[in-house]
Amino acid sequence: MHKEKSGPKKNNPFLSYTSYVIALGGFLFGYDTGVINGALTFINRPDQLGASPTLQGLISSALVLGCMFGALANTTLADKLGRKRLLQWVAAIFTVATLACALSINAWMLIISRFILGLSVGCASSLSPLYLNEVSPETLEAQNVNKNAIGIVLGQLAAFTVNAILGTIWPDWHPIWRIMMLAAAIPAILLWIASSKIPNSPFWYLLQQKRDHARHIFKELGFSKNDIHENIIEAKESVKQGDKADWHQIFSSKSALYLLGAGITIGFIQQASGINTVMYYGSVILEKVGLGSGGSLYGNVLIGVVSSLAIFVGKPVVERLSPYRLLTIGLIANVFSLGLLSWVMKTTPLAASTNNILVLIILSFFLATQQGLVSPTTWLLLSEMFPQQLKTNFNAIGTAMTWLTNFVISLIFPMLIAAQGTAGVFIIFTFANLGCIFLATLFANSRLVKRAAAKF
Repeated sequence: MHKEKSGPKKNNPFLSYTSYVIALGGFLFGYDTGVINGALTFINRPDQLGASPTLQGLISSALVLGCMFGALANTTLADKLGRKRLLQWVAAIFTVATLACALSINAWMLIISRFILGLSVGCASSLSPLYLNEVSPETLEAQNVNKNAIGIVLGQLAAFTVNAILGTIWPDWHPIWRIMMLAAAIPAILLWIASSKIPNSPFWYLLQQKRDHARHIFKELGFSKNDIHENIIEAKESVKQGDKADWHQIFSSKSALYLLGAGITIGFIQQASGINTVMYYGSVILEKVGLGSGGSLYGNVLIGVVSSLAIFVGKPVVERLSPYRLLTIGLIANVFSLGLLSWVMKTTPLAASTNNILVLIILSFFLATQQGLVSPTTWLLLSEMFPQQLKTNFNAIGTAMTWLTNFVISLIFPMLIAAQGTAGVFIIFTFANLGCIFLATLFANSRLVKRAAAKF
């Protein structure tokens, strides 16, 4: 018989404020991964940085490579500094690195600045879901962790919109990309200021054996007595088993290895779908199918709007149904949309203007299923599928795999387009999604994951 989760059904005001501030980490993640889409068109101009396809790939992927190392650093920093202090450091580094990007005098300075920026973005991408999970009563975990995914797509939409407005107002002023980059500092400063009013993770206080601090924050966040009691027991077990849950034991335990493989697989699946080829290079793709530079900027806004609508429409579904099942459904839909997209781009079955509209419609469908189902379920799974003593490390490793896959794809995408054309590239991602369905069947299996987690 299904056991009803205990605890409040709605956020109290303090928990709402805390969760929205933490979700600003996701917004930063979205904004800075999205800002290059649009800015790259101006960066490539001969009178600016004149980036070749190889340098374009490095400019886009440098941030992602930094993100991978930032996510891995979260395994140590989140426990050592505490969730709140680390979030504040993320905001500070983000602000300084954003300024360096805007002032870059050549492509290599921009690449290095975006790598440093990526360290903070990657740390936030792992920290925010973990932090949201730990400040939320059990009944509100999915709802609050999903705010991070919402923050990501809203950040991307904001970046696309700001880029389109700036590119429209000053279309002939090629240094406008510097203002596009600089605008990303605004949410980072807001996060740094707003985070001063949020609590540290009460679960982190329990791991530090500061039980009185933890109890006080649990009550402020609206945890029920039963939730508090369960968290205290879980923390005691984590402290007790902490020394045992080392890497030697992990590699000698089939259950731990399966969970590690599941986390790595889910991190890989999120990016192997091809989503960030659209989010990073949307303007390049749309220009290649026939839209002008101005049209491609507003096409990006459409991409951002569809992504945002999809995640809001999918929100109640993700919060109520099995994320494992939703992940597979989303991947099957991706295979259909990307296969159709590659066929339309290859054959051009309609008149040019009508064909461009059809491309936008199919892209929108792909974005709707990816951003409404696949992306939020992967973040949710990475935040909740691991036992507590493995959660920080395995969450960070899974997130790092997301960034590693993202790095490889964003690095080679301009070269793939030059060699295979847009239609050929989307055929490749069609087959990649088929492979992801197979991997999800093996590793994102609800029954096997829960059985492995129960052994800790």
